[in-house]
Amino acid sequence: MPPREVPTARQARLGAELRKMRERAGKTALETAGLLASDRARISHIEAGRSGVSEERIRRLATFYGCDDEAYVDALCAMSRERRGQFWWDEYRGVLPPAFLDMAELEHHAAYIRSYELSVIPGVLQTQDYARAVFQNSILPLSAEELDVRVEHRMRRKKILEGGASGLYDAIVHEGALRMRYGGRDVLRKQIEALSAAADAESTSVRVIPFNVEKMVASAQPVTYTGGPVAQLDSVQVDAYVGSGILDAETQLKAFRNLWKMLESLALNAEESRKLIHRIAQEV
Repeated sequence: MPPREVPTARQARLGAELRKMRERAGKTALETAGLLASDRARISHIEAGRSGVSEERIRRLATFYGCDDEAYVDALCAMSRERRGQFWWDEYRGVLPPAFLDMAELEHHAAYIRSYELSVIPGVLQTQDYARAVFQNSILPLSAEELDVRVEHRMRRKKILEGGASGLYDAIVHEGALRMRYGGRDVLRKQIEALSAAADAESTSVRVIPFNVEKMVASAQPVTYTGGPVAQLDSVQVDAYVGSGILDAETQLKAFRNLWKMLESLALNAEESRKLIHRIAQEV
């Protein structure tokens, strides 16, 4: 089977983890190729996520690399059993940019999600009209068809909150995001009401950083942290106007965990946040 041109986020992550495992063991790609009776090009494709790898081979590699973390290896094996086309977001492959599919994939498999937004309501908590207004404010204009598809995809991402476990989705938003009138007053009012309902759901926590907080984190980039089945497989998705990216180096994960602690120290608690959200809804 020829190498994939564009691996999914999970396929790329599986390959990256196998590369990290090999490098920690001090093994070369040539040595690994010898174990699998393959060649360095094949190992390169596997570690880049462009070629699949069986569960049996993952376990052989783990033994070869001296990795005895069973939970970690089991999680990698579970990733290898996934096939493109088996999930709902695969319907949008070739229709939406890969970053949209990657985000849905990360959310679907996440043990928990932490999201920080400064100027908009987090994606999975947006109403349809609010999401449409946000997409209409894109730097590059979207066709009516692409706009419809983006909104539809965003609404389908809400599935992760249906019957979700307690504390599944934890959002921190700045008060500014609650007052930006995307789509106008009526759209914002309905969005705030929807956010208030979400804050009362067992699976969701919404906390607000109010305007009167004198200290603020320097970085204003929206970020979403998805917890993996084991901590080594956590990911951080960072949004920027030039595009989004997924980070998974331990130093990057640690930096976000520290950022989240800072944000938590600045945000109101859940009850105070609910009161502020309700008050803003009355003021809009």
